Amino acid sequence: MPVATQLVPAELVLVGPILDIVNYTGIAVFAVSGALVAARKNLDIIASIFFATVAGIGGGSLRDVFTGVQVNWILSPAPLVLCIAVGVLVWLLPTRIWPERALEWFDAGGLAAFAVFGTGKALSLGAAPLPAVAMGVMSACMGGVIRDVVAGVPSILLRNELYVTAALLAAGVFLGLTMAGLSSGLATILATLCGFSLRGAAIHWGLRLPRHKG
Repeated sequence: MPVATQLVPAELVLVGPILDIVNYTGIAVFAVSGALVAARKNLDIIASIFFATVAGIGGGSLRDVFTGVQVNWILSPAPLVLCIAVGVLVWLLPTRIWPERALEWFDAGGLAAFAVFGTGKALSLGAAPLPAVAMGVMSACMGGVIRDVVAGVPSILLRNELYVTAALLAAGVFLGLTMAGLSSGLATILATLCGFSLRGAAIHWGLRLPRHKG
């Protein structure tokens, strides 16, 4: 029996409707963040779709590769179709309608959602708790990292912001609540809110962890 199922009841971590909703929400909001990068650089519609796709499914693709399962958008085109639709929609809208920090807030939503979904999916595949949390954090952060690298801007991970920390909080809260016996649906909602709240507080108030003093 896998270690994870010894510690976490299997029926609580199976990827169900609530986690699926969180996953598609994460894809959509990450895709918006990617398309906004293209829009603010005045790129064409194909670039908008490309950035939306890279941001929307990049982290999840890496998660699936590392966990040894078929990449989800190859099995079902729905995530890819969603990214394309978002890329087109954002490109058609004028950039002036988006708040100045819209990209960061959409990114925060995707970060929290993917951290929870990635952790839940890893647990459902039999991963032990610590690797499951690591997989959730990785899948949450890598979409934004890939987007920034492609856009030629400094990675969010190098800006001394509460980014990985927020993903870690979301993944850790989901794991803790699940191990405590809470239903996966309620654990998903609470953990996503925790991760989004911390990232949102960091955006609004400029919260940061202390830097290394060298």
